[in-house]
Amino acid sequence: MNPNTNEGTTTMMADLGRAHLAPMGLAVEGVTVDHGPSMIVDPESLADAAAHVVDTVLRRLAEPTRGAVVAVIVGAVGDPGRSELAAQLDIPVVGIGQASILAASGIGRPFGMAPSTPLLARSLVGLVEEHDGSKAFTGVRFTRSEPLVLAADPERQYRELAAAVRACAEEDGAEAVIIAGGPLSESARRLAALDFVEIVEPLPSATDLVIDALQDRATTSNSRLPTRL
Repeated sequence: MNPNTNEGTTTMMADLGRAHLAPMGLAVEGVTVDHGPSMIVDPESLADAAAHVVDTVLRRLAEPTRGAVVAVIVGAVGDPGRSELAAQLDIPVVGIGQASILAASGIGRPFGMAPSTPLLARSLVGLVEEHDGSKAFTGVRFTRSEPLVLAADPERQYRELAAAVRACAEEDGAEAVIIAGGPLSESARRLAALDFVEIVEPLPSATDLVIDALQDRATTSNSRLPTRL
């Protein structure tokens, strides 16, 4: 579920999710909100996106002819609409922000964040607090350029995120760094290959959390893992 209206971002995230979930026999459907911001860059657009995410997911779930949905991944690090959906639905609803924070802080190691959205600083810190990661959190290091500038220049995005990651590790003492943004997923994959510091990729973290949730349900109900996501 892409909370941004950018279809290209939806395709990128769906393809990445498919690479992790298809081997488990799960199909992935990319869904984009019909209305809202093309990119979430501030608290206002984050709040605006939440209502659109909830509406879009509920409308999709009301269309059984397109196939049953067994889990939902909200593909923006601020997790707009995740908590509202989780309260309403009886299927796992995972946010890529939630999943990456849990993955980064799981063993108590120091971790930081490298996003491109400085206006979301308080929202990101609040998300860390929501998922009990504050004790291990070393802070946020932002890219120098604005998010829309970086979205139009993948190489610049990669270079500036690499610099932010180095600052997290060398200046803040982070042992793991979350690349905080669904649209940053491709750069996150490239940074993970550097082997400089552990890169926590939000979308793969979310797929891992979904698989764990579905396997727990299958074990509890003594059934097979469902095949639609």
